[in-house]
Amino acid sequence: MATLRSETPAAARRRIWTLAWPIILSNITVPLLGLVDTAVVGHLPDSRYLAGVTLGATLFSFLYWGFGFLRMGTTGLTSQAVGRESDSEVRNLLGQSLLLAVGIGTLLILFSQPLIGLGLWLLDGSEVATAIAAEYAQIRILSAPAVLANYAILGWFLGQQNSRVTLAILVLTNSVNIALDLLFVVGLGMTSDGVAWATVIADYTALAFGTWLVLRQLKLLQGRFLRERLFHLSAYAELFQVNANLFVRTLGLLFAMAFFTSRGAVQGDTVLAANAVLLQFIMLTSYALDGFAHAAEAIAGRAVGRRRWDEFGQAVRAAAWFSLITAGTAAIAFALGGHYLIAMLTSLPEVRAAAGDYLPWMVVMPLIAVWSYLFDGVFIGATAIREMRNSIFIALAAYLPIWWIARILVPPEYENHALWLAFLAFSMVRSAVLVGYYWQLRRTRWHHEADDGNSAEVADRCH
Repeated sequence: MATLRSETPAAARRRIWTLAWPIILSNITVPLLGLVDTAVVGHLPDSRYLAGVTLGATLFSFLYWGFGFLRMGTTGLTSQAVGRESDSEVRNLLGQSLLLAVGIGTLLILFSQPLIGLGLWLLDGSEVATAIAAEYAQIRILSAPAVLANYAILGWFLGQQNSRVTLAILVLTNSVNIALDLLFVVGLGMTSDGVAWATVIADYTALAFGTWLVLRQLKLLQGRFLRERLFHLSAYAELFQVNANLFVRTLGLLFAMAFFTSRGAVQGDTVLAANAVLLQFIMLTSYALDGFAHAAEAIAGRAVGRRRWDEFGQAVRAAAWFSLITAGTAAIAFALGGHYLIAMLTSLPEVRAAAGDYLPWMVVMPLIAVWSYLFDGVFIGATAIREMRNSIFIALAAYLPIWWIARILVPPEYENHALWLAFLAFSMVRSAVLVGYYWQLRRTRWHHEADDGNSAEVADRCH
């Protein structure tokens, strides 16, 4: 009787790294684009254009982040279909995700006027900045179908353990965007409308490139697109269920971030600016941790599809190994060089001083939050999305009371420390709940499936 050999830990770590490094590099291109947008608009003769573009870009960051489930849900389901060696399922998941993305994107365009009005009202910018942001947003919204379709394409390729496509598409998108920024604003004398059109054209360029890559990949897959899978609503049940839970989970995260920002803003511009600077530390850490989490999504999902729970465990351990090293490195870097990084991000003395006061929270944060990044990826791959959703709301249930109690107990000058304590508690509870769910599922659902799957596999091989 032959037995299937498991990967060695070193081989599992190599697979994680092979998938993660293109994602990490592609993440780094995102702030580069933001810097160029800011630099181009910031050199216009009137500062209102910078304020308007910043307001409009913030609106779309929140809007598109809310539809990130199109990437995550597609990755998890596709990776499991790959594990089951179902090429037809891989094809039809792509078709379903693209139709869903284009449908949502078209609705966003049709309802753009009330959506943009509501979003800008909530952001509460000045009258002049809001007017410019509205003009910018009316142009940017035209790329909604392309942006959401690109999410689906990226998720589909990542589910097939092809993360280099992510790097290629994002590098192309940002390169075209930067070049058109310079052409439209510097060369042709356009203002915020030039920045918006540059982004729209770049998004559709990325979609054209992604479509070409998809067509090339489809030639390697067997099976065919099925009308009953693409045009019957009942066939979307699993995709809707996964995506709905991911959407609700994302709304919870957005609320946590919005609450943190709003409570900092109440304390004044200096505290708001200091918190914004320190949030960049979290973003820097997330660029690397997201890479390993996305790699875990693809590999863990494939193992779930194959019902190979030994591979699943190896993928989790390998991703955890890289994630912990990254989190530890970030904590040490912030402890030793945090003040230098703050000085790079702002030249305002009062903001530097305030950010330095709250810097210790940044030293602790990566060591606490690392588990939430890691297990988000694992649970997406395993499509254990309800557990992910629950972890957010359990964490919110701790976040708000801890902030309220700490705010009462500390003097007014320490109120922002209370806010950071609550935000750290939110990350800690979320991490703890995800770890608890992971061990519970390993002992119950996944343990029994492992026994059943291994028995069936041995029987097949003996037969």
